[in-house]
Amino acid sequence: MFKQLVPATLLTLLLTVLLGLGYPLAMTGIAGTLFPTQAHGSLIERNGTVVGSALIGQSFTKPEYFHPRPSATTDSDPADPSKTVPAPYNAASSGASNAAPTSKSYIGGIWALVEQIKAENPDARIPVPVDLVTASGSGLDPHISPAAVEYQLPRIAKARHVSEAGLRALVASHTEGRVFGILGEARANVLRLNLVLDERWPVE
Repeated sequence: MFKQLVPATLLTLLLTVLLGLGYPLAMTGIAGTLFPTQAHGSLIERNGTVVGSALIGQSFTKPEYFHPRPSATTDSDPADPSKTVPAPYNAASSGASNAAPTSKSYIGGIWALVEQIKAENPDARIPVPVDLVTASGSGLDPHISPAAVEYQLPRIAKARHVSEAGLRALVASHTEGRVFGILGEARANVLRLNLVLDERWPVE
């Protein structure tokens, strides 16, 4: 029995070191070398200061910015830790609302958002895009669809005193296509768009 126990123990220790320590460190090192930006969170800097991540959405409410899609993430209620409160774009608690599409409160919330977005964009020429009134599964989606971009163009052009044509051309150059031409859908990163807007047409 002792003869079997010694090699089994040694083998367990060896595999623990190799697969529990060596392999993760090797993969971390390779990822950091080949993909340094992605390995460190795809952080976006402006004037030497980190302003966000290309992977995590954040709130924009001013009229001169593109607004992101809603977020259904939550956080613990400070008054009662057993309950939660809305905390949009909370990366520590990503997730959907899990509300059923037949839920009256969910449907009511959608219609309220539709009316709010219409009021914020009175000059829009197309129907309200679905991604501006529905949260993603993670609640952290940093992208919006080309339709959501187009819907907000009149408001932003007016707020920044630029032509819609010029704004549309700038946005088109920063819109991402499908991965490998077939995966996913065309999309635009809200944070990147807003940073480009501030660089090109700063608001006085």
